[in-house]
Amino acid sequence: MIVASLTDEVKQTARKWIDDHLEQLVQWHTHIWELAEPAWREYKSQRWYVETLRGEGFDVEDGSAGMPTAFCAIWSNGDGPTLLTYAEYDAVPGNNQAASTAEEPRQGLSRFAPGHTDPHSALGISTLAGLLATKHAMEQHGVTGTLKYTGEPAEKMHGSKVVHGLRGYYDDADAIVSFHPFYMLPLCNTARWDTHCGAYFSKVYTFTCDRPETWQMSSTDPNSPIPASHSAARAPGANVALMQMYTASRTMLDSMLPATGGWSFSDAILTDGQATADNLPQRVARIQFSWRTPDIEMAEHICAVLDRNAEAAAMMAHCESDDRWVARSRPGRANHVLADALYANLEQVGAPVYGPEAVDVARGIQESLGHESSDRPFLRQTEQLISPQQAERKLREHMPAWQRNWTSDDYVEMSHYAPLVRFYVARPALEPVAGAGPYPAWVMNALGGIPATIAPTIVTTGKTIAGTFLDLFTSPELLTAAKQEFDSRVAAEPIPALLPADFEAPIDLPWPDYSQTGESRYW
Repeated sequence: MIVASLTDEVKQTARKWIDDHLEQLVQWHTHIWELAEPAWREYKSQRWYVETLRGEGFDVEDGSAGMPTAFCAIWSNGDGPTLLTYAEYDAVPGNNQAASTAEEPRQGLSRFAPGHTDPHSALGISTLAGLLATKHAMEQHGVTGTLKYTGEPAEKMHGSKVVHGLRGYYDDADAIVSFHPFYMLPLCNTARWDTHCGAYFSKVYTFTCDRPETWQMSSTDPNSPIPASHSAARAPGANVALMQMYTASRTMLDSMLPATGGWSFSDAILTDGQATADNLPQRVARIQFSWRTPDIEMAEHICAVLDRNAEAAAMMAHCESDDRWVARSRPGRANHVLADALYANLEQVGAPVYGPEAVDVARGIQESLGHESSDRPFLRQTEQLISPQQAERKLREHMPAWQRNWTSDDYVEMSHYAPLVRFYVARPALEPVAGAGPYPAWVMNALGGIPATIAPTIVTTGKTIAGTFLDLFTSPELLTAAKQEFDSRVAAEPIPALLPADFEAPIDLPWPDYSQTGESRYW
């Protein structure tokens, strides 16, 4: 075991690496942020990570678990534990925003193109900073062990982590560090304690009208096997089935679950070239429903309603229906040992600090909106720490006593394979101006792409991850305690995987994507 004084020296080496490479890290972030590729279509972002990690000496599996935009990278410095963290890099359609102090899309793209909203661009580069800083310190000081880094596409759909888990990519991890940028109290600059994210289910329902000729024969042309005459009554078709499904499911929301527990429900219509000849029924239409619930039982209740609605909608519209899972995630498992260890490192690093350049950017945004600029424009909580225990108490104030989990995020699946800590570092957000109302959504998106305002997130996160990893590498008793806690929680409440081991990611569905001609991209 390395003594504490040497561990501190190792951590200082890692932190210095981040400081020395900050300009490069911010440039990397800008590159991913500008790519802004949507779920399951993050080809250039994934390629950049694969090439960068190979250049840093990692062995990289390109397209891990059959997912073209996923990867798995491994670097080892001898015998020791395997520690894992990961990158995300999917963007969100309809949220294109330039790295600017005014509302405007990135050059050459529709304002409805994807943009990084959370931003996952910073999530990935922040964890990469921690990973590479740890590797550098291990090499400099002879710390042994293995670093594992996975590329996780389609986080907004709980996409890859379910599949990586089923394929065994987390089985050899001794501990996992999970990070996300955040800004809202109480989960700002802290780690989760007891209340982790809950269940998340997502399905795509497909309606196909393959036998329109059996709907009814045309009275004007009774010999026609296909009622394609403009005077004939067409089969209702797939568009009608989709609208019936949408309307019925939205109408029945208050019949799915009680109005408590903070559950949510969303939908997305996938495009299949919905237009067709005006005398033919639409042949195929698809709709995705996703729902977040505190527990699995509640999620199953919603699923049963949707399945019945799909059957009824298909019958009404003379279609057949099919459904396909996108994700089916279990609620997350806590690990107090890792939460304490990580938060101790976050305290050593300190909360993000926004310097003069960042303040000038924030004031510029306020002025562009017609507000009077503030002396301290950033939300106070973005520059403050809150302990996991205190954050837990504040979080519980807003929840029923019976509720054990709150909202959802796909890291939860990883927590069933190894001890995991989930932590949050502030993303840049502005203090409301008195009497001005909330800021428009583009403001936070822009702040996430401007180097001066996003750099503090990258620095704080990277140093915190590196410190936590180095503690786990050099303190065997810490890792042993985390594993013992994990094993006891699994034994007390075993929750098997909710999808079969051969489940495949739905990468072939018509998800939103860019088209490209030369260097030009179109949405």
